[in-house]
Amino acid sequence: MSASSLDPVDYAVISQSIVSAAREMGAKLVRSAYSTVLREAQDGSAALLDADGNTIAQAELIPMQLGTIGHVIQPALALYPKETLVEGDFFVMNDPYSGGQHLQDVFFFHPIFFRGEVLGFSASVAHHLDISGGDPGLNTAATDVYSEGLIIPPVKLNMARDWHGGAFQRILRANVRVPHQTMGDFDAQIAANAIGAARLTELAERYGVATLRAVMAALLDYSETRMRAAIRTVPDGVYHGEDAVDDDGISDAPLPVRATVTVRGDSIAIDFTGTAPQVRRNLNVPFAATVSASLSCVKGVLTSPDIPFNAGSARPVTVTAPKGSILNPHHPAPVRARMEASFRAWNAVMKALAQAVPDKVIACGFDTTTVGVLSHLGDRGWSVYLEIFGGGYGAAVDADGCDAVDSPLSNCTNTPVEALDQDFPFFRVVEYALRQDSCGSGAHRGGLGFQRRYEILREGVRLSLYSDRFRRAPDGLFGGGPGTTGFCEVRRGGEVIALPSKTALDLLPGDVVTIAVGGGGGYGDPARRPAARIRQDEEDGIISAARAAAWSAAPAA
Repeated sequence: MSASSLDPVDYAVISQSIVSAAREMGAKLVRSAYSTVLREAQDGSAALLDADGNTIAQAELIPMQLGTIGHVIQPALALYPKETLVEGDFFVMNDPYSGGQHLQDVFFFHPIFFRGEVLGFSASVAHHLDISGGDPGLNTAATDVYSEGLIIPPVKLNMARDWHGGAFQRILRANVRVPHQTMGDFDAQIAANAIGAARLTELAERYGVATLRAVMAALLDYSETRMRAAIRTVPDGVYHGEDAVDDDGISDAPLPVRATVTVRGDSIAIDFTGTAPQVRRNLNVPFAATVSASLSCVKGVLTSPDIPFNAGSARPVTVTAPKGSILNPHHPAPVRARMEASFRAWNAVMKALAQAVPDKVIACGFDTTTVGVLSHLGDRGWSVYLEIFGGGYGAAVDADGCDAVDSPLSNCTNTPVEALDQDFPFFRVVEYALRQDSCGSGAHRGGLGFQRRYEILREGVRLSLYSDRFRRAPDGLFGGGPGTTGFCEVRRGGEVIALPSKTALDLLPGDVVTIAVGGGGGYGDPARRPAARIRQDEEDGIISAARAAAWSAAPAA
């Protein structure tokens, strides 16, 4: 059956059922999880793919993981064509140099069989607390990908043989420091994939395989059509944007990320020539992540949320980055902290698009993934706490930036203090608060950053951290002021130890660790902000009295 012969009502019902199934997979993944990073922060994603590995529908979770999930499966399909698969087979991989992103994001793909034929694939990915490597949760000193954890190339396994006590499951369990939580999260991925398979099979039973496949193809075409229509509203031209990572964790030199965005008719080409070369530390970005960042920015700026983010929406966009650059490194460069440069790619594309569609973009936020890990080896084994911090969002032409949210590529939620108290007895949270005055000024202000303080309660606790924007604040747009930088410090008795943004440190009982993230940039001339809005911000504690007075007295640009 062709897409053109579909009944419009059947198409509407079936296509939305597929989207709903992907969302149900995401809910199942999160609700079944064991670790706080997946159960609370929701650092995982799920999707449904067609039989050729094209992404049809995705749960609305992590754009970075989902932007290229259809590309991740392709090396596995090249090794194990769908015609060779049997009931119970599944694919697993996390190799950044075989289509993956970083080792902690492990992808599971389960073929969906219907009457002996592969109908499609259910897919899930989760960020796992620990996947081996040189340090619990995060090895900041890794100089190659081998130091970062267990590498899983694209492999075909079978549930009956290799899971449920089988060889592969036992190998995984033997290589992780927190097997109860990590293996529980793997089981959550399998459960999510089972839900997706069940829902797609139900649709095939009800409407027939031919109709279901036609709807899948039509849904891809629909997303492509809508994306091309959105691109046609952008004036043709060549636009440039640039941002930079603070440093590589070794020297103080910034790492520029440069984007050239070329708009021609209904297509966009993004080229990152001029970007910094790859570095010796873990800030390098596998090319799949570069593509995800670019696609997510284009879709976020130009389209409405009702357009499914699938393989069709990616068709009008091409992305290139020089091999050997920080956005497309040579093997075996370490890649654990790939989100930092990925966000700078997002920023560079956003700044380029700001020249063409200024009313559709946002100012830079504290768009940085800050990952803090506290780990402890006790009598009952390792305990690993991993938190993903966001910051203040950038302002837009018609809205202030959001306060204390995760950044747009990551989209994780906060982990409640109560959940931490329940799971981690070797520290306690003594403060969790917004940072007053951390927003960038503007006709619309940026969002506030926040901070958390942890008191260390036991011997043998280690802190590992990667972040960015400790040196370079997020830029405002069109006269808006910059946001603020972040910091990390340890109070030890009467001493304050200031830490860089990429580091690790052994802690002592009584140490108080502060991880602070900054606020977003403003949009537009600060003098255009109504006095009533400034007063309201002061009354709400968002800005201080001194900041309010200075802002109100600012001359127009």
